[in-house]
Amino acid sequence: MTRILVVDDEATYRDTLQFNLERDGYEVVTAADGREALEIFESGHQDLVLLDLMLPGMSGQEVCRRIRTFFEVPIIMLTAKDSEIDKIVGLEVGADDYVTKPFSYRELVARIRAVLRRTATEPEDESEAVLRVGHLEMDTDKHELRVSGELVQMPLREYELLELLMRNPDRVLTRSQIIDRIWGLDYVGNTKTLDVHIKRIRSKIEENPSKPHSLVTVRGLGYKLMSK
Repeated sequence: MTRILVVDDEATYRDTLQFNLERDGYEVVTAADGREALEIFESGHQDLVLLDLMLPGMSGQEVCRRIRTFFEVPIIMLTAKDSEIDKIVGLEVGADDYVTKPFSYRELVARIRAVLRRTATEPEDESEAVLRVGHLEMDTDKHELRVSGELVQMPLREYELLELLMRNPDRVLTRSQIIDRIWGLDYVGNTKTLDVHIKRIRSKIEENPSKPHSLVTVRGLGYKLMSK
């Protein structure tokens, strides 16, 4: 699970971001100032940092500079300042992106996903043409799916969704991750569309779709395709 450190001296921002990010499947830890943030870094790994520029005691720029001295974790600056020079300075000290308050949560999540995608060190292998997971076999060159050896027809969007899951067997993919990859960042619907597609896929690959054993729901997070 992606772990995000939120550093902001305003409790309202911290609490709101933590609530929404955890709802979207991220693990979140928070810090009210720079020193607390650095202590958290020393005690464990973080996958991304949302860092407020205006912090008491130690500025966000200084915190960013110190983190960058030892860690390669992606950093997104959060600030009420909007001038070009502030943005330039923030990026020059090592920030990967810059979001000005007030911001929409949807925009922030889009930035988070984009930064995580750019900085990923172990992207999934998309070179395999034939995928085999349990009783499923997919030939991506021929655009064919076989379930227990039987050829099964599937609409393009369902096929793409199942391919994503088959390339990540036994790995939990959050709803946000799936929507990002299959529908894109400009998707404006809700997660019910994804749930409908999952239900249709289950009807084609599960022996008992009402009690799935292959494509399972991970409550509060998303979905996982089991290899056994």
